[in-house]
Amino acid sequence: MQAFLDSLLALVQKANGFLADYILIILLVGAGLFFTIKTRFVQVRCFGEGMKRVFGNIKLFGNKDGSGLTSFQALATAIAAQVGTGNIVGASGAILVGGPGAIFWMWIIAFLGMATIYAEAVLAQETRTTDAAGEIHGGPVYYIKKAFPNGFGTFLAIFFAVAITVALGFFGSMVQSNSIAESCYTAFKIDGWIIGLIVAAVSAFIFIGGVKRLASVTEKLVPIMAVLFLLGGLVVLIARIKYIPETIAVIFKYAFTPDALIGGGIGYALKTAISQGAKRGLFSNEAGMGSTPHAHAMADVEKPHDQGCVAMVGVFIDTFVVLTMTALVVISTLYVGDGPLAGLVGDAYTAATSGADAIVVKTSAMQMAMGKVFGTSFGNIFVAICLLFFAYSTIIGWNFFGKINVQYLTKNSKIAVVIYSVIAIVFIFLGALLSNDLVWELTDFFNYLMVIPNVIALVALWKVVANAAKK
Repeated sequence: MQAFLDSLLALVQKANGFLADYILIILLVGAGLFFTIKTRFVQVRCFGEGMKRVFGNIKLFGNKDGSGLTSFQALATAIAAQVGTGNIVGASGAILVGGPGAIFWMWIIAFLGMATIYAEAVLAQETRTTDAAGEIHGGPVYYIKKAFPNGFGTFLAIFFAVAITVALGFFGSMVQSNSIAESCYTAFKIDGWIIGLIVAAVSAFIFIGGVKRLASVTEKLVPIMAVLFLLGGLVVLIARIKYIPETIAVIFKYAFTPDALIGGGIGYALKTAISQGAKRGLFSNEAGMGSTPHAHAMADVEKPHDQGCVAMVGVFIDTFVVLTMTALVVISTLYVGDGPLAGLVGDAYTAATSGADAIVVKTSAMQMAMGKVFGTSFGNIFVAICLLFFAYSTIIGWNFFGKINVQYLTKNSKIAVVIYSVIAIVFIFLGALLSNDLVWELTDFFNYLMVIPNVIALVALWKVVANAAKK
């Protein structure tokens, strides 16, 4: 059995390498550039409008009437899904593998992704439907069908629905609960099965309560977790203030010459840095992946453009605020000054960041970075608490997105939704027990597959998006 799992892991890693290094970069960068041009840089022109719509309407107790959500509730639900392990574990992993320069490419992908997610939110609003019970349904499957109202569209919609259900509802939740369990064990020495039971039980309570309960939780949880994390990161940056100029410098230096750090030829090293930025950027802000449109479709707004502007703010907060804080904390404490990775290059750097004898790994990099200022014990505890908030919010957001697609696949069967929820809860529990690279690789694989039909439909409906941005 182990031999089979090892072979499967190698196969999935090879497939992921091809998808991340070529298909993903072409689709994400291509779509971002395309919609940036077609919307006349909507992420620049309408950024202020989006900020006003978000921060001018913050409520910790949203509207409880009606079938939809407030614009802020929809954004909070989207950010709950976006801000997860990708912002801590994923960002740390991208830095360790691709060097600090990978963060620069995450910024580029995110800037372009703001135009892409504008398109996703607009189309989700344009194509959403309301059933006989008054419940709103929306997401990529609906605009995929509008783009291709034939057998090809049906195939793409089903392909997407299956991929997102498996990627986010099942394997993705395992990744999140695994990160919670590992960080809590490091900080509190609590066994994984205990954490698994707690997370699974609380998740079940939210799942059973439906979208209104989910929105009620996320609109309170998201602001609290963001403020907590940013305050802790700010303290670290103040303590390491003399290293901040060098921190910024190495990000830009290794963005274009990563071979000086990770070794190999310039072509290989640059491809590694860019692909790490692309795939971890996707796992973090989810622009182009087709997940957050499910939340944006449910927002009660006057016109689709309004929610498109709000959606862009979600990517900005996720990448340029939360993920950037992670990057600055990790790089300023580990890569410069008296950091354990400062001055290491080539084989020495590889040995220190990979393998059984590595002194820094992606799951502990942020805890080590925080510990350098707060002390090991408090640093571990602080990151564990933040990761608990981040990962748990992602679990409930992703489960909701998977549920919508299960409803689409089964024509809104209540029994199918119950079965899906039970399976998801089991996966959450198992994720806390396992430490399996195969789970991470399978999650990435299905995430990448989601991008393909989603981006194809977005591009096919570009005129709808361009008209919304123009008006």
